[in-house]
Amino acid sequence: MIRYGSGVTSAALDRALSEPGEPKLHQLPDRADDLLRELDAPPRLAAHLRAVHDVAHRLLDWMGEEHPDLVIDRAAVLFGAATHDIGKTIHTGELSGPGSAHEQVGYRLLLDHRIDPAMARFARTHADWTGPGIVIEDLVVSLADKVWKAKRVPDLEQMITDHLATASRRQPWEAFMAIDDFLTLLAEDADRRLALQARHPIIP
Repeated sequence: MIRYGSGVTSAALDRALSEPGEPKLHQLPDRADDLLRELDAPPRLAAHLRAVHDVAHRLLDWMGEEHPDLVIDRAAVLFGAATHDIGKTIHTGELSGPGSAHEQVGYRLLLDHRIDPAMARFARTHADWTGPGIVIEDLVVSLADKVWKAKRVPDLEQMITDHLATASRRQPWEAFMAIDDFLTLLAEDADRRLALQARHPIIP
């Protein structure tokens, strides 16, 4: 049985959800923000989700400019990035150490809060981009969850490159060079995003 938070937002969690950040972070979607407050999420988790969501936002903006013919559900990607690790409200040990128990638990938690399975799935898929049924939205959430800290994953990036090349009718090498340049640019702010996350405690 999943035990939920008190529903009372701590001052530390409120700071993690509302501080502008440096670089300045986009605010989470309202429903994701509400969920984290309802669950009394660890402030460090909230800061992490904001960092990954912000990177996803920037990726989508870039894709919209560079690959306008790419069909992608922007709202799903942003909600997925903002909630992909929500299972760590239960498995808090995985905030500071390895573990995958939060993935299935996070999916169930979102379903329990009446989130559509199509929006909740990212809690399960963000760490496995080779499973059945994976589409471009899952890949972008997975990519954001890597590049926010400057981690590069060649096979994941190649899968996204293939989608971009097909949508824009460009040569794969051309699509790869463009996204590689942009990911390098995103990675330049990784230290500041990591520092922002570290400023927020696991336990308020």
